[in-house]
Amino acid sequence: MLAEQGGFTEVKNPLFSTPGSLSNAWADYDNDGDLDLLVSIKGGELRLYRNDSEQFVSVGAVLGLPVAGDEIRGVSWGDYDGDGDVDIIAGSNVSPTPSRSYVYRNESGQGFVEVASEIGLTIPGRFSRQSNWVDFDNDGDLDLYATNRAGANRLYRNTDGKFVGLGFSSGTIDSRRTVGSCWFDADNDGDLDYFLANQSGDSDALMRNDGDKFVDVAPELNMHQTLRSQAEGGVGCAVGDYDNDGDFDLYVATYGKNLLYRNDGRGKFVEVGQSLHVGDPDHTVGAAWGDYDNDGLLDLIAVGYHRVDGVQVPFSKLYRNNAAGFEHVETYPNLLVAGDHGVEWVDFDEDGDLDLSVTDGYGTEGGHFLFRNELSDQARARMLSVWVLDAAGHHTQQGAEVRLYGRDNKVLASRIVSTGGGYNAQSARPVYFAVKSEGPVTLEVTFFSKDGPLRQVVENVELGQENGKQLVIRRKP
Repeated sequence: MLAEQGGFTEVKNPLFSTPGSLSNAWADYDNDGDLDLLVSIKGGELRLYRNDSEQFVSVGAVLGLPVAGDEIRGVSWGDYDGDGDVDIIAGSNVSPTPSRSYVYRNESGQGFVEVASEIGLTIPGRFSRQSNWVDFDNDGDLDLYATNRAGANRLYRNTDGKFVGLGFSSGTIDSRRTVGSCWFDADNDGDLDYFLANQSGDSDALMRNDGDKFVDVAPELNMHQTLRSQAEGGVGCAVGDYDNDGDFDLYVATYGKNLLYRNDGRGKFVEVGQSLHVGDPDHTVGAAWGDYDNDGLLDLIAVGYHRVDGVQVPFSKLYRNNAAGFEHVETYPNLLVAGDHGVEWVDFDEDGDLDLSVTDGYGTEGGHFLFRNELSDQARARMLSVWVLDAAGHHTQQGAEVRLYGRDNKVLASRIVSTGGGYNAQSARPVYFAVKSEGPVTLEVTFFSKDGPLRQVVENVELGQENGKQLVIRRKP
């Protein structure tokens, strides 16, 4: 154990032990300056916890979110109408009754109104998994990508707050059985591409954004994973720059051999999961990158389950990045048996280290659990949280890239504004850095536009002044 590492302490709340918890996502729904927690629970409840000075109060029911109904398999936060508060899409998972999706418009933090029919996002017949709020066409508003576990995936364009699905010529109607979808600029050309983690033996996809259509380039990049059995397939995916070289790599949680694709920065990806010791075959559901020990290197947690005597038993694997590869960490046993589906690193208490939020959907006890990270003050002082917003201060820049540079102009670390991950979730939160750097650093944000990448630079950013220091970067008009 590192000398600066103090362990993880479970945050106690009797409501957290509710069984059947599936997807978890964080956002500041009421714009009061701290992150709140949304959890989908079997039976149809969307439970929203307001963060009141690190005390969590269940407020979903009084704000208009459902307490029963269709089972919601995934939840994603995004300001689709650009009014300054984040809204929710919740996709149901009902069989044999045709499923649909629900959109809850945020009314200035005072309540939520279901508007899916009004805006064109009921998506009838959808057996929902990941939903991604992304601006795929760089026109300044959030579009929606909707995966389908038992039907065709669809991409919906946002025009003045109304959504219309793209047709077959776009290349986005895909009937492979998809669970995970991760959007990022895979080829560094200034627009968002997407990766599909596909289940039940289906091959994976990497869809290159060519402006007027999307093209699957996974076969030519050897990322498609053919010859799977029906019991194998991709489930979750997570984007992160684990080697601090300035480009974004991809981890894929699977039923089978887990995968880590290293981005070489020239449009190629190399699978290195086995050689770096994070590719063990298992029954893995979700994964998340986060520098939990604030040493400047992204670590990884993967969650899933084993079947023991016919019962699903949660497990997690925590991998510490040591620069040469990854070490399997078993120091924190309370983390390793808590979650089987949702997983998110988040600094909910804004003290300068990453806490862990997980869900247990199928275990004999079940629940959604939060573990507070207890790093030393010295280590916490290295964290920098960066909110990346549009010119109006709204959370609409999903997929924007943030990099830190040292005095020698070398990349220290890179992060991406979340486009979705964990298990069928998308949070609206800052990006988190921790770097061991002497003196100030330079921060660069890459926004996407129809005219190509737009880069904004902030120089002389000081670290070490206070725990969990925050910066807010607004896109220039």
